[in-house]
Amino acid sequence: MIYAGKAITVKEIEDGIAVLTFDLQGESVNKFNRLTLTELAEATQKLQSQQGITGLVVTSNKDCFIVGADITEFQELFAGSEEELVANNLEANKIFSAVEDLPFPTVTAINGIALGGGFEMCLSTDFRVMSTSAKVGLPEVKLGIFPGFGGTVRLSRLVGADYAIEWICASGEKRAEQALKEGAVDAAVAPEKLMDAALSVLRQAIEGKLDYKARREEKTGKLKLNPMESMMAFETAKGYVAGQAGRNYPAPVEAIKVMQKHAGMTRDKAIEVEAKGFAKMAKTSVAHSLIGLFLNDQELKKKAKDLEPKAGEVKQAAVLGAGIMGGGVAYQSALKGTPILMKDINQSGIDLGLKEAKKLLTKRVEKGRMNASEMADVLNRITPALSYGDFGTVDLVVEAVVENPKVKDIVLREVEDLVREDTILTSNTSTISINRLAQNLKRPENFCGMHFFNPVHMMPLVEVIRGEKTSEKAIATTVAYAKAMGKTPIVVNDCPGFLVNRILFPYFGGFIGLVRDGADFQQVDKVMERFGWPMGPAYLLDVVGMDTAKHAGDVMAEGFPDRMSYSETTIIDVMFDKGRYGQKSDKGFYAYELDKKGKQKKIVDDSVDALIKSVQKSQRDFSEEEIIERMMVPLCIETVRCLEDGIVETAAEADMGLIFGIGFPPFRGGALRYIDSLGVEEFCKIADKYADLGALYHPTQGLRDMAKSGKKFFG
Repeated sequence: MIYAGKAITVKEIEDGIAVLTFDLQGESVNKFNRLTLTELAEATQKLQSQQGITGLVVTSNKDCFIVGADITEFQELFAGSEEELVANNLEANKIFSAVEDLPFPTVTAINGIALGGGFEMCLSTDFRVMSTSAKVGLPEVKLGIFPGFGGTVRLSRLVGADYAIEWICASGEKRAEQALKEGAVDAAVAPEKLMDAALSVLRQAIEGKLDYKARREEKTGKLKLNPMESMMAFETAKGYVAGQAGRNYPAPVEAIKVMQKHAGMTRDKAIEVEAKGFAKMAKTSVAHSLIGLFLNDQELKKKAKDLEPKAGEVKQAAVLGAGIMGGGVAYQSALKGTPILMKDINQSGIDLGLKEAKKLLTKRVEKGRMNASEMADVLNRITPALSYGDFGTVDLVVEAVVENPKVKDIVLREVEDLVREDTILTSNTSTISINRLAQNLKRPENFCGMHFFNPVHMMPLVEVIRGEKTSEKAIATTVAYAKAMGKTPIVVNDCPGFLVNRILFPYFGGFIGLVRDGADFQQVDKVMERFGWPMGPAYLLDVVGMDTAKHAGDVMAEGFPDRMSYSETTIIDVMFDKGRYGQKSDKGFYAYELDKKGKQKKIVDDSVDALIKSVQKSQRDFSEEEIIERMMVPLCIETVRCLEDGIVETAAEADMGLIFGIGFPPFRGGALRYIDSLGVEEFCKIADKYADLGALYHPTQGLRDMAKSGKKFFG
């Protein structure tokens, strides 16, 4: 044994050939934490001084290779100054450069996922042999940063500027075939042949059949582009990538600028440029928010995993009510492998549900994401039904009938009598109290809410709503089923609107007030879209549907009359009364017509002006700052209330619910992280400017206490 640590071992396996193996003790995956980096430095030093070593294979003892850097350490590392970050990066890079400079050829055997720092480790060796089951990539821009362990330098010199820009800025994962085609790896082989192939490449390098020194010179030298080619490659890419990423996500464009700047430099100088650019991005609020999101997501996954031992198995599901929503639930369940009965009282409903599933599957086939045979398999997992005949085999039922408490009550009591005593019943309600729906059930302990967001196949969030009598098994089973469907479940307690809609309607309240006070709704939409929302509030109301918004708003007003009821007619009331339901009626705040691809396109409708004027008390211009404050303050305060009221357990879950449920701008991290970014004291001062607008703008006492003590939602 040449080296034995807690993350890395090195041993000689045959004359002169050593194997460095990543195997981080106590963890299911390998990652670059402080321990692993320290041991890699020590192991490399041992290899440099070891007599008789003629070649090295780098591999992993786990199913993955290395998933990347340990992101839990980022916030502490990034808290330092830019100068400290640059110094840290340069110190880490010395380790990878030492691997690259070993006095013999090196090959990485990529047996599984190698992402971020994991793939940068692969790039530091002379050659790469990849299993056909593995994936590689540099996804750092998803965290608001870009590769910092030499990735921008080595990859650009290995595959060329164009491919490197695409790999780094698109942040996707590449399969072996693509990585080989683009020159990032040297061979792709079946998993069982990986080590033999890596050793074969290494022996060829040792024997001089492969020129590893020439490969090294290529990776450590300048990018092979003349000044004109360099300018064309990088300037064109900057414009395109800026358009794709948008102004709120600077890391992709900054990565291109860094690659352009170091293109004419050799490795060590180029790495200095990368380190400075990396540190600059690491200190942005975008990186802070996106890294926080990643950690929040990890927290959600851990909470879901902790519930697994209490969950029942869902081998057969059912959805009551077909149509668009029921069809979406059936599609998602069947797509992810859980057979589902889709029941409706009318054949027309069944036809609509199946049409929705077929439409979504056909799109997957057209995009090459599945073949016709796989599509047939998914459809065969959806069993249409006009009766309850097969419901004795069902483990979990999703009730998705109309949003009417009387209808839901009838349907839930009816199905409860026809399923097993241990079957879990769930309601896909967006607003109706779970405790209210449970009142007439014989087994309320087996009942909870399972609120999907529309469109089901696209929206990642599922709210799992706990009623007063809901058992832990019902919650755990529903969470497990949501995970099996590929969704992110968040467990919330019962209240009007639950978590997401309860927070969304104060946001709409801010919009109602702006329109009443004379704001131009199109200006409000544009300002909030620039702020980072996927669509402005007027457009969002058109997408949600004015009838849905009116119904949900009435529920909110009944539940929270102090801040969500209105004594006067609102613009939503007017739109509803005029039958302008939004996209579903082709008219709302905007008019809608089909484009060449058959998709609805919004256009300005001047006839709305008269409706707006009917509810306006005055007319004046609003600054962008005032629009943002009047829209965001109610949403943020209601999020605080949900946390204080115990509707949601943690700040992480509250923020993730908003990002996954209503498209809260990810680069801002969620409502509570947004308050943190402003400072709790400063947020309260902003809110107090609008105190005369009513209770929606009044911070809670708990928030004021936080402001006084200097506390944050995220430490």
